[in-house]
Amino acid sequence: MSWRPGSRAVVLTAYHPSGGPGGRRSGQYTMNHDHSKKTLDGASFDRSGSQDSLDELSMDDYWKELENIHETRGNNHEERIALVVKEPDEGELEEEWLKEAGLSNLFGESSGDSLESMVFLSTLTRTQKAAVEKRVETVTQTMRKKNKQHQIPDVRDIFKLQNDSKGNVCEGSGPSTVKGSETKNETQDGSKGPKYSLGTDEQKSPLEDLPSLDTDINLEISFSEQAANLKDSSVDKMCKGGGGDTLLPNFRLPKDKTGTTKIGDLAPQDMKKVYSLALIELTALYDVLGTEFKQQKAVKIKTKDSGLFGVPLSVLLEQDQKKVPGTKIPLIFQKLIAQIEEATLETEGLLRIPGVATRIKGLCQELEAKFYEGTFNWENVKQHDAASLLKLFIRELPQPLLTVEYLKAFQDVQNLPTKKQQLQALNLLILLLPEANRDTLKVLLEFLQRVIDHRDKNKMTLKNVAMVMAPNLFTFHGFGSKTIEQSEFVMAAGTANVMRFMIRYQNLLWTIPKFIVNQVRKQNTERQKKEKKDKAMKKLLKKMAYDREKHEKQEKTPNDVDVPQGVIRVQAPHLLKVSMAIQLTEELKAGDIVARFLSQKSAQALKKEEVFLYEIGGNIGERCLDGDTYMKDLYQLNPNAEWVIKSKQS
Repeated sequence: MSWRPGSRAVVLTAYHPSGGPGGRRSGQYTMNHDHSKKTLDGASFDRSGSQDSLDELSMDDYWKELENIHETRGNNHEERIALVVKEPDEGELEEEWLKEAGLSNLFGESSGDSLESMVFLSTLTRTQKAAVEKRVETVTQTMRKKNKQHQIPDVRDIFKLQNDSKGNVCEGSGPSTVKGSETKNETQDGSKGPKYSLGTDEQKSPLEDLPSLDTDINLEISFSEQAANLKDSSVDKMCKGGGGDTLLPNFRLPKDKTGTTKIGDLAPQDMKKVYSLALIELTALYDVLGTEFKQQKAVKIKTKDSGLFGVPLSVLLEQDQKKVPGTKIPLIFQKLIAQIEEATLETEGLLRIPGVATRIKGLCQELEAKFYEGTFNWENVKQHDAASLLKLFIRELPQPLLTVEYLKAFQDVQNLPTKKQQLQALNLLILLLPEANRDTLKVLLEFLQRVIDHRDKNKMTLKNVAMVMAPNLFTFHGFGSKTIEQSEFVMAAGTANVMRFMIRYQNLLWTIPKFIVNQVRKQNTERQKKEKKDKAMKKLLKKMAYDREKHEKQEKTPNDVDVPQGVIRVQAPHLLKVSMAIQLTEELKAGDIVARFLSQKSAQALKKEEVFLYEIGGNIGERCLDGDTYMKDLYQLNPNAEWVIKSKQS
């Protein structure tokens, strides 16, 4: 049996209740190769950069992988309940979106208590506010239709407060132009404050602040603002055309003097803000580009509460952490990758050539029984078996690794006009994944890149690996009916292209854009201002300041003298008993400060990669700095921060 376009549209789904595991459905349309090629020549492909030259991409690996998946499931006669994706009622989707964005108090019974939301809204860009306004308006209209008996605010009133306090930030119906990082923002009281670049300031030429190269990714200006300004412009044609590994743009992140922020560098309380902002920004980007963004919602079903395959990631990690405290990646997932790499990554057809289906089934059962006991004999597992088990683990997750909520959004990335916008959308989607899913995906992508690094020997190029892995990440039984409505070939090629992007640009995707970090800083600053206006808080702060001053006068030591201008005091509680005064210079980097501390006798046992300089407090909760951060620039951005050297575990 050979799987090709037209064999049956349902190949993009994992399970179908009507036909059982791997079962066929009746009444499906067919599509032949001629029709596929005709579709490829159509206008729909002229619009999307990710769809370029699809007729040149060999789809054989994709269809063969689907055939292998079908064969594996054909040998599995166990009943499994399909996870149903719920179709939301009118307004329900937007209401859920506002809750996810942390803006639930803009509607409903708590709509009067929206001070926190007003602080949040004050930091949004024009396009972000437009996205919020659109959803609030939909929820408001729905509530009025349903005659809900609680306060229903007018969306214009919500944003009127923001317009009044921020001047003309939201005025005008058209998209705004944006200003770069040199803008000197002023605080609400008119005083000069730290420089935040959110893309909401004075007007400039829309192209004036673009990076010098088309392949540079601008992280300082909101992606949706960039899209709004470049829409219908000649620049919109950039980074289109050309298929194949070598023709993907060599995107890069220009150096930022205040440091690059990676996922894992921020404190949990700030990451919650990042999630809300990323959701709003992604929605705004899709709105501007005319692509529908809808979060899916799975109906809860009963899942396994123990075992290895078909177990939720959260359950797996809970049981794994009892054996290996602090582990963030399922142990079976780690072991399968290690088993593949234990041989050699130069094996021809690695990941593409499957293990024997009956043997895979037997190994699964044996692993379920013996893995945690430590009695499983890994010598019986051939390399291709381990690769098949790894893919099976991903497919068998009760909810997809890319989550039910965002799987369709990942698929729809292929519909965005330019490769740069596709990359920006993927960046935001990675930020929206739950931590367990994101960490597991990162380990998978890093492993896939190591396989590709040996392509001269194993014949597995980026394109080949993407074709093989796409069916395992993007097939999902909850989207069966919707998938049938689309071209099977288009969907296959599109998801394979998204897979290519995730592998190729994984180093960029785990970066938190600077404009989002700046919005977090601004939220923290605005919140601190409002807290200081509270009389009780002011009284408490005054008392605390008096007590601290009294204490310091009594116990001040030579090491605690006031820090002069242009000098920061860095603490390393696990390395030194005293802090160290560091003179700021134009060229001083975070890595230089860490190196200076590691030169101390008490720290010589530590390695440079084990400890980091942290920015704590002021307008950020906590941020781990990369070694290339210029300290004087960062100090100007957050003058009230404390500076601490520690490991990421402490």
